[in-house]
Amino acid sequence: MSLRHTTPRFVKLAIATALLLSVTATAGWAQTRPAVKDLGGTPPASVIYIGNSFFYYNNSMHGHIALMLREGMRDFKHRASSVTISGSGLDWHDVGSYFRPAGIGKYSFVGDNEVVFNPPTDKLFEVAVMMDCSQCPVHPTLSKSFTEYTKKHSDTVRKNGGKPVFFMSWAYQDKPEMTQQLAEAYTVAANANNALVIPAGLAFANSIKQKPDLNLYVADKRHPSLAGTYLAAATTYATLFGKSPVGLKYDAGLGADTAAHLQKVAQDTVQQYLAR
Repeated sequence: MSLRHTTPRFVKLAIATALLLSVTATAGWAQTRPAVKDLGGTPPASVIYIGNSFFYYNNSMHGHIALMLREGMRDFKHRASSVTISGSGLDWHDVGSYFRPAGIGKYSFVGDNEVVFNPPTDKLFEVAVMMDCSQCPVHPTLSKSFTEYTKKHSDTVRKNGGKPVFFMSWAYQDKPEMTQQLAEAYTVAANANNALVIPAGLAFANSIKQKPDLNLYVADKRHPSLAGTYLAAATTYATLFGKSPVGLKYDAGLGADTAAHLQKVAQDTVQQYLAR
């Protein structure tokens, strides 16, 4: 007579339930992994930011990045321009015109309003950071335009010797479900165009989870407060330049403790996102 081991029915049910929960949990965290982890080569000496009011709030995000660079990379010569249209999507921007010779970036002001003419180069901007309107990538009517123009503008940037980078924007304060939706949309588009992604939206969600009393929004629940702009800038600094913002003394007037929190969130988010 042979003996056959039989697993009790309740054990089988428990195993099946555990497996189902495991799959469900994994699916809940599922997100396309970014294919591009960095820009490669040396940090970009010139960047153009193409977007909307999410960029220009609080004296412009690129201005805060410049002050971070001044402290964190003191000998690094960097030039940046921000080209924004209120409420705009990527389809509002004529990116080709931004790279025309003797156009944007032709001169800069330094010191006591001294004008310095920037030398002409084959690469007017080494990197173009682009963001669509705040809900365009996930809007049922406008998502096709997002796909179309991320490709069109990426091709234009590369034609002019630059590298495209996508800025993952954040969820509205009262619609946290947008975080994962936007993260997926930007990552998919970036992979399709061999582009790097700045995970600002994920940084917002991480900060809110860790420190919900720190308001990253203004009253409309969409645009960034000064703390929100600082977090976006720190996330951009970490992504584009491969430098940790942790320990920077520049705090935008937020105070050392608040700045330290936002710096760490930015660095941790970039590392976690790019390691996926």
